[in-house]
Amino acid sequence: MNKLKLGLAFICMAAGMAGFILLSDSATVVRVLSLLLGFLSAITMAWFTTQGREFYTYCKESSEETKKVVWPTRKETIQTSGVVFAFVIAMALFLWLVDAGLLAAVKAIMGQGG
Repeated sequence: MNKLKLGLAFICMAAGMAGFILLSDSATVVRVLSLLLGFLSAITMAWFTTQGREFYTYCKESSEETKKVVWPTRKETIQTSGVVFAFVIAMALFLWLVDAGLLAAVKAIMGQGG
């Protein structure tokens, strides 16, 4: 029964998107209402499935976990970004020097001078 409900939920979602596309000549409000009606009916049907309830629980727990995260301060973020930026520039210069050196070596080996 859960698979049937999920299937109907996907059909409702697809019908809402199809309505949005097929009603391209209608007012934008009608198109958006078609899309919202399809998605709301899909969410309602999915709510009554085991997978839908588990997904809701997962989202709720994920939201609670993000509240526990210690986010870096503005100063830490700027310092870290500066270190990354400096490293990227250093690597770019290093790779440019290696590339130029290899190009010169290949030209010398090939006898093209340079």
